[in-house]
Amino acid sequence: MKSFFEWFRASTKVKRWIFLIILGVALTCYAFTKVIVTEEIEMKGLIEIIVLFVLGFLMIALSVVFIQKRTLELFIEANDSSTEKGKKAKVNMKSLIFNKKVYEEGPKIVVIGGGQGLNTVIEGLKKYTNNITAIVTMSDYGDIPTESRKALDTLPLRDIKDSIVALSDREELMKKLLNVNFKNERLRGLNFGDIYLTAMNEIYGNISEAIQKSTEVLNITGRVIPVTLDEITICAELTDGTTIRQKDKIPEIVSEKIEVINRIYISPSNCRPAPGVLEAIEEAEAIIIGPGSLYTNVLPNLLVKNVAKAIKESKAIKLYISNIMTEPGQTDNYSMSEHIKAIIDHIGPDVFDICLADTGEIIPEFVRKYNMEGAEVVEQDISKVNSYGIKIIQRNMSCVREDKIRHNPDIIAATVIELICNDLKFHDMQNGTEYLLLNSVLKEQNKLIKKAARKNRTIPYKSDKGKSFKRKSKFKAKYNDRFVSIRDSDKSRIENRKKEDKVSKPEKQEINTSEKQNNMENQKKNKKKNKKNHK
Repeated sequence: MKSFFEWFRASTKVKRWIFLIILGVALTCYAFTKVIVTEEIEMKGLIEIIVLFVLGFLMIALSVVFIQKRTLELFIEANDSSTEKGKKAKVNMKSLIFNKKVYEEGPKIVVIGGGQGLNTVIEGLKKYTNNITAIVTMSDYGDIPTESRKALDTLPLRDIKDSIVALSDREELMKKLLNVNFKNERLRGLNFGDIYLTAMNEIYGNISEAIQKSTEVLNITGRVIPVTLDEITICAELTDGTTIRQKDKIPEIVSEKIEVINRIYISPSNCRPAPGVLEAIEEAEAIIIGPGSLYTNVLPNLLVKNVAKAIKESKAIKLYISNIMTEPGQTDNYSMSEHIKAIIDHIGPDVFDICLADTGEIIPEFVRKYNMEGAEVVEQDISKVNSYGIKIIQRNMSCVREDKIRHNPDIIAATVIELICNDLKFHDMQNGTEYLLLNSVLKEQNKLIKKAARKNRTIPYKSDKGKSFKRKSKFKAKYNDRFVSIRDSDKSRIENRKKEDKVSKPEKQEINTSEKQNNMENQKKNKKKNKKNHK
């Protein structure tokens, strides 16, 4: 009974809607009674009854809607951990989607890889959940350290810093902050990200815990874990037996020797996974491998002791995101199945059961730039991939960002969340809170994706004046620069032709006049000869 009266407190803001329901019911009942009692209804009376009935019905309907809305707000406010001046912060309906507590209850997703590919995936996923764990290699061992690393004697943390940037809500600001190099004479050559993580390491005495605490201090979405704390070197063995023990030298030496990579390995081979790595994989609802450099970002993570075993034993959805372009000196001429075969050759089958492949259009000019650097579009030999028992999901996920071909983070994230929602439905959990919240966010994001795609399609519509217009097609938007350059070259060609014609016309006239003069002279000479002969 006590809980019932809680609804009538001033802070609940429900009493007004209950009163409106009562008023709506009274008006509806009054209109209905008037119909029964009145023997003869005139037009004026009929209009009055209809107005009262409609008004009463609208009051009831609106009150029910707003009571449900307020109930959801109260539900979120009761579970919200954020505070405002010691009291629970007030929330509204938008909190149902954008509330931190809701995100903390989102699916647990592990992303394994490194470099720009990993960060792209994280960028999309953080719109759905806070439970993202990025497992990355500290893979700069063997490389020439920067001045900042030499001065501070720090571990190689480049991939760690990049992942922290990707998980941040304000990526550009975080990127500038962590990558700033001081100009002050005393701090010259030092990087703020290295200084900050070194300080956190000294406080906690453990780089793994220091990174975890850093993510809390910087208030980023999810967490970043190095795959191992042991000092490792990424090594490559070529088909001619050559061994390369420096990661950045692999593409260069492979290209010089015109050999291919036979296998990749890490030294020492028995390095231990960092604390939290195996636990994160075990608890994950989805595990994403790639995209990224196959031999230097993806495979080294999987070669760390027990990591591949933990992934195989996990009951999570295991997804591999195929690269869009090959990588010179690593995966020259590799098809999609050859990427997958390389992973299977190193760590065995059953690491993932789904492969996400691209079906999008790629602008020829950008492909040409990649071709000039030795890269090309990855061939999608779907039948060979299926022969490994791997399901293919095709999505239009390629896009151009900063003049480079990249994966679309929103489409990747939407595909992953859709798979999780389908899995929940398969287990008859579509009425659960997790499914309802995920599905609502997914619908909102899909609307935004479709809206962005629709802007580039040809959709005729009419203006207020009745004139019809057409939006630019996706093809035209993509290849607009190419069309402009072709048009410009055509114009210049036509102009050059006109100039040539103008120049050639007076020359032709001079030739014609000279020919006429020669003919006249010849005719005169012939006449003179004829006269002489006649005489």
